[in-house]
Amino acid sequence: MAGSEDDGEWSPWEKEEEPEEREPLIPAVHGTGQIPRQNKFQQADSINSSMESHRSSSPILGRSSPAKNVQYFTALSATMGALAMGTVLGFSSPAGPMLMSNATAGPVHLTKAQNSFFSSSMNLGALAGGPIGGMCLNKLGRRGTMLSSVVPFVGGWLLIAFAQNFSMLMAGRIITGFCAGITSLVVPTYIGEYASADIRGTLGSAFQLMVTIGVVYAYAIGAVVKTWQMLAGLCIIPAVIYFVMVFFTKESPNFLLSKGKVDKASESLQHFRGKDYNIQTELNMLQQSVEDAKRNKASLKDLLKPYILKPLLISLTLMFFQQYSGVNPVLFNLNTIFEDSGSTISDSISSITIGVVQVLATLLATVLMDRAGRKILLIVSASIMALSLTALGEFFYEKMEDKTWAVETIGWLPLASLIIFIAAFSIGYGPIPWLMMGELFPSNVKEAAAGLATMVNWTLSFTITLIFVPLQDAIGDFGAYWLFAGVCVLNLIFCVTVVPETKGKTLEEISAYFGGPVVSSNSNSRHESDA
Repeated sequence: MAGSEDDGEWSPWEKEEEPEEREPLIPAVHGTGQIPRQNKFQQADSINSSMESHRSSSPILGRSSPAKNVQYFTALSATMGALAMGTVLGFSSPAGPMLMSNATAGPVHLTKAQNSFFSSSMNLGALAGGPIGGMCLNKLGRRGTMLSSVVPFVGGWLLIAFAQNFSMLMAGRIITGFCAGITSLVVPTYIGEYASADIRGTLGSAFQLMVTIGVVYAYAIGAVVKTWQMLAGLCIIPAVIYFVMVFFTKESPNFLLSKGKVDKASESLQHFRGKDYNIQTELNMLQQSVEDAKRNKASLKDLLKPYILKPLLISLTLMFFQQYSGVNPVLFNLNTIFEDSGSTISDSISSITIGVVQVLATLLATVLMDRAGRKILLIVSASIMALSLTALGEFFYEKMEDKTWAVETIGWLPLASLIIFIAAFSIGYGPIPWLMMGELFPSNVKEAAAGLATMVNWTLSFTITLIFVPLQDAIGDFGAYWLFAGVCVLNLIFCVTVVPETKGKTLEEISAYFGGPVVSSNSNSRHESDA
């Protein structure tokens, strides 16, 4: 990876000239008034009132709401990385049977145990990608990190495509997982920083939507091509498109402000909000937030502060429930699950059906995210996942009791249960933990906290995927799915009692909800409440 922390908007093709000394665009802020103590979001809502008052009295008249088209295009560009990440997640399902088949083309043949480790090993790479991605966020910027991750992404797929032994196969899998880990951190962070509050939920949930499209891409290509080598080669295409599209985007205004590049930050924010939108109030608040973050540079000890620890624990718990709902073991082993169920439907058709349902349900989530809200979608998601996993476990229990009766009478149940499970996961627990990871943390701890949350997520994904087959052997297929259903019930209780609603709230308001500093656009005062 190239670049340095002094780079503003990083480009692989040219070196940026040193910025000229200019008169700052943001006027000096005076006054020392205090923001009155209020309850939770009410306290932070005073920010909106101040912003509206400032906007209405501003001599510069412009659009009353930010433009959307540029934000949508930028989200599409960034989330092409999520699509590339989805190909990594989906690759092992069609490739696994090819690699284990005696008729497979090429020199590599895997046992069932090797395939299980191959499927889960991408999580080891992602585990390293989280913290390294966190460091790159601050050194290369959000855009620079996305661009730099593409080279190892392509290299990992080439290692898989030309693998001559199990070691090369594993190395390629771990490298592509490493890039997926970086992507899972940088893309939600980038979108969370440039997106306006009114569509941040929709744009943030697009990350998971594109992941699901990537999974379907791998499933569909895998059903058509005859070799895993060809499948790996075709998975390079989304990564290349990702690089090309991100090359034409702009850097996050938050990052540019953190490097003291106020003029470039102003240009970036104006680009995202539209040329007719008055950005001055929002720019003032962003600069104040960044200055606060610099004055209060986070250390590991700072993660124990109540207003940071509370959202951190919520984010980590959401990541736990996302993974221990059993979604990745299901996605990584779809073909094996359908084969074990005795279903008469083609494994490839079943997998593609599941993938398409996931895409459609995630698309629905992007529409509902800023309407229904995060909390209600999490509650609905956890409830339906618990019921569908219970039904799936019941099928395998009945199959154990009477295989012929189960396959002939309720042979439709595995596919139906998995369709419902994936749909429920995709409207809630697929996109929302990643979205809220970009929302919950103050600016001064975002890299550290989000990096930790990402690392924990991939650790959990690795462990649950690796133990899935041994778990099935130990307690039976039905026992494994009922265990996941029980986790979903605990998940439901957590959502109802602990998770806050962040729909329509600015990042400053969310921080204030947990007792963090409240920034006023008309003063330098900071108020830290007890949450």
